[in-house]
Amino acid sequence: MQIQKGPIGIFDSGYGGLTILKDVVNALPQYDYLYLGDNARAPYGSRSFDTVYHYTWEAVQWFFSQGCELVILACNTASAKALRSIQQKNLPLKNAHKRVLGVIRPTAEVIGNYSRSGEIGILATTGTVESESYLLEIAHYFPSINVVQEACPLWVPLIENNEFNNPGADYFVQKHLQQIMQKGPAIDTLLLACTHYPLLMPKIEQFIPGGVKVISQGTIVANSLVDYLERHPEMANKCAANGQIRFCTTDSTAHFDANGAIFFGKPLKSEHIQLGH
Repeated sequence: MQIQKGPIGIFDSGYGGLTILKDVVNALPQYDYLYLGDNARAPYGSRSFDTVYHYTWEAVQWFFSQGCELVILACNTASAKALRSIQQKNLPLKNAHKRVLGVIRPTAEVIGNYSRSGEIGILATTGTVESESYLLEIAHYFPSINVVQEACPLWVPLIENNEFNNPGADYFVQKHLQQIMQKGPAIDTLLLACTHYPLLMPKIEQFIPGGVKVISQGTIVANSLVDYLERHPEMANKCAANGQIRFCTTDSTAHFDANGAIFFGKPLKSEHIQLGH
């Protein structure tokens, strides 16, 4: 019997997951990828657990309908608020052979290795901070590390509206960096725990104290996926390998193509799809 092969699904509430996809494609260019941004309902960061779970599960089911056997939630809010329910409740019922992975655990598994002081700062959306997912996961792998969190609710809207390079963004970037460094003066490692935030990297580096490392998740997630597929050859065999990428959005394709290119680093052409009712 021939194995049914499909693309690797990459999901985000908007454009941020394209920063993850870019690094994943660099690490594993041979595979096919299907990217979906739920731009019509973005951002997810301030939405309730139930809403994020509902939206994310709708998206995951759409990926399954497109032949994906493996889906990565390249969105910290979806990973924090929806992943566990999907893995524990939904998949065992009808899709036990399929896999949905997130970005929080692979990041938590290694983030402690970057810090010498034993204090790490997490910059994230309100939803990710309130879920305390990073506190729990990092404590599991690095119990002695002190983790300080800071919610940056305006960073995603600044980025999604293409205002992140403008001087007006400076105030909001500087404000949250000052607040997190006041809460954790010994912080020597800052994790950008939102896939949008790498676009703010030049501004963040402008305002952080010397000697503080800023870590974005793309290469961490890409390395983790390489390791996962090596450990699970049965899943790797289900992933189509024609080197093709398909981009989809629930909102305007013109907006997605223009803004998505900034995140992905090269031009792209998207299709419009509908989720829910």
